[in-house]
Amino acid sequence: MKLAGPYRFECTGCGDCCTGPGADWMIEINREEQDRIQHHLGITRAWFRRRYLFRFDDETESLRMNRRSGACEFLKDGRCRIYTARPTQCRTYPYWPELMSRSAWQREARRCEGIGRGAVIPLTTVRQRLQSDR
Repeated sequence: MKLAGPYRFECTGCGDCCTGPGADWMIEINREEQDRIQHHLGITRAWFRRRYLFRFDDETESLRMNRRSGACEFLKDGRCRIYTARPTQCRTYPYWPELMSRSAWQREARRCEGIGRGAVIPLTTVRQRLQSDR
């Protein structure tokens, strides 16, 4: 993948990346991530699955999103309640392959106030973060 940098990103804690733009928005989550969050919350596996998971027809699992606001159920008062245990998708934002073109990065900057802020992030760091998503 050819990267279009330079990339600047400094999280402002706004929570916009935790809120999706419609019914297609999801935070995919694997079993290891589920276990990490469940232990972080100190709840049973059954309760975690019943309260916080959504399973799609293709067996993909996602964190449940609030139907009215489109926000992740763990976003409370603009802050992530599971920040230290958050899924890979959340940990690697905004370094997702689909956002690495210049036009996609600029488009995402309209949604995320942290894009374009802070020091330039070296391309080696961006590549490492893209690798951690696999």
